[in-house]
Amino acid sequence: MFQIRKIVNQQLQLQIRYASKLFKNSTEAVADIKDGSTLICGGFGICGIAENLFEALAQKGTKNLTTVSVDIGIPGIGLGKLVDNKQVTKAITSYLGENKIAGQQFYQGDLELELCPQGTVVERVRAGGAGIPAFYTSTGVGTVLEHGGFPSKFSHDVLAHHVEKYLPVRETREFNGKKYLLEEGIRGDYAFVKAWKGDTEGNLVFRWTSQNMNTDAAKAAKITIAEVEELVEPGQIPPDQIHLPGIYVQRIVKGEKYIDRIYKRGGESETGPAQDIHRDVIARRAAKEFRDGMYANLGVGLPTQAANFVPNDIHVVLQAENGLLGAGPFPSRDKEDQDLINPGKEPITCVPGGSTFSSSESFAMIRGHHIDLTILGALQVSENGDLANWINPGKMVNGMGGAMDLVGGCGRVVVAMHHTARFDAPKILKKCTLPVTGAGVVDLIITEIAVFKVRKNQPLLLIEKAPNVTVEFIQSRTEAVFEVSNSLTDMLQ
Repeated sequence: MFQIRKIVNQQLQLQIRYASKLFKNSTEAVADIKDGSTLICGGFGICGIAENLFEALAQKGTKNLTTVSVDIGIPGIGLGKLVDNKQVTKAITSYLGENKIAGQQFYQGDLELELCPQGTVVERVRAGGAGIPAFYTSTGVGTVLEHGGFPSKFSHDVLAHHVEKYLPVRETREFNGKKYLLEEGIRGDYAFVKAWKGDTEGNLVFRWTSQNMNTDAAKAAKITIAEVEELVEPGQIPPDQIHLPGIYVQRIVKGEKYIDRIYKRGGESETGPAQDIHRDVIARRAAKEFRDGMYANLGVGLPTQAANFVPNDIHVVLQAENGLLGAGPFPSRDKEDQDLINPGKEPITCVPGGSTFSSSESFAMIRGHHIDLTILGALQVSENGDLANWINPGKMVNGMGGAMDLVGGCGRVVVAMHHTARFDAPKILKKCTLPVTGAGVVDLIITEIAVFKVRKNQPLLLIEKAPNVTVEFIQSRTEAVFEVSNSLTDMLQ
C-alpha cells in the first residue's frame, strides 16, 4: 500500500512539473496555499519583492504562516502586509528594523521570532535548496546564537511578559583551532520570487540588486511561484543572460500592477535631511582607513557617509551585502531606481566595473575573507573589542542584519560612532551590557573626539584626539580604561 502511494505521489509530482507553468493571475497562482505553510520570501526592503503575490495571499487570508526572509518587510507592502494582517505566526529573519508592527506583535506574543544573521539565513536557504542538511559557520560565535537564551516567543499575557520559548543553544565544533556553529538548512512549502523578466519555461532575469535572496529562495521550496514584470516566450532570453534556470520555478505569473516606490533617500533621516555636525567629522576620519585597491563594506547609517570622503588618489571598491560590488554615490532624484539600493534601502548608483549578484554570493565574499575592511556603527564597544549594535533591550527589537557576518569575515573592523549616547552616557565601556554582535572583533574605534586602537589583552590606546579637546575630557566620557600614545596627534581630517 505504501509503495502504491509513493508511486502515485511521484506521478503527481511529474504531472505538476510538466504541466504549464503559466498562471492567469496572482490569485490563481496562490490559490492552494494552505494554513500552516512555510513560505520563503525573496526580496530586500521593497527591492525584488513579489508584491502582487503577497497582495493575493493577503486577500486569500491564509493563516499560521511561517515565513523565511532577510527582513520582515515594511508595513502595508509585500510581506509586511501579511504581518499587518497577523497571517504570520513565526518569522525566521535577520531584521525587523522599520517594521514596528512586527516588533509589537513579537512582544505581545502574537509572533514567534527566530532571529538569525542575514548571511546565515541566506546560507540556510541556499543549503536547503542544494540538499545540504546543515553546515558550520563562525558567524555568531560568542553571541546569543551560540549560548541561546534570547527570547523567541512571549506569552499573550502582556502584563506578565512571560517568555514561552528561547533561541536554542547551537552545537559547536572546532576546525583548525577555530570554533564554528552548526546551522540547519531550510526548505519551504512555497517560495515567492520577483524578477524583471521571465519566459513561460520559468527562466528568470533580475535587474540590479533585485536578485538578492530571490535566486536562493527559488531553489529551496517544493513550489516556487515567480512574479515577473515582463513575460516573454522561450528563446527570447539568451541562455547566457538567464540568472535562474526554469527548473527551479513551478509557476509563473505576470504581475498585475507596480508602483514606483522610493522608501528612503540617501543622507536623510526618517524626518528629513540629517542634521548632525559630528557625522561628517567621524565619516571623514573613517575614510582615512581606506587603502588603494581595497574592497570595503560600509554599515548602514553614519558609516555609509565615509564613501563621500574617499581620497581622489586611491581606488576603493565598495561592497553592499544585498548584492552589489562597486557601490557608487547617491543619485539625483530623477535617476533613482528602486531596483538599485544599498543595505540601508536607499537608492544608489553602480560605478563602471561594478557587478550585481545574489545574497548568497555576497555573503560568500564576506565569510570567505575577501572583504578587506568593514566600517560599522555601534551602540557599545568594550575595551577588549566586543561590539554590540543589534538590540537595545527595553526598546523595539531590530535584529542583527548582516553585522554578525561582517565582523566575523572582514579583514579589519572599524567602528564609527558618536562617543556618547543620550545624556552623555559612555558607549566605550569596560564590558558591553547589551547582547554582543561579535566578541573581540573591533580593531579601531573612531568618534567625533577620539580615535582608539584596540589591543589584545591590553588597554585601549588613544592615538588621536579632536583639536581643542583634552585627554581629561575624553576620559570623562569614556568608561573603558585607556592609555595615551606617546605619539598622540590631532584627528586626521
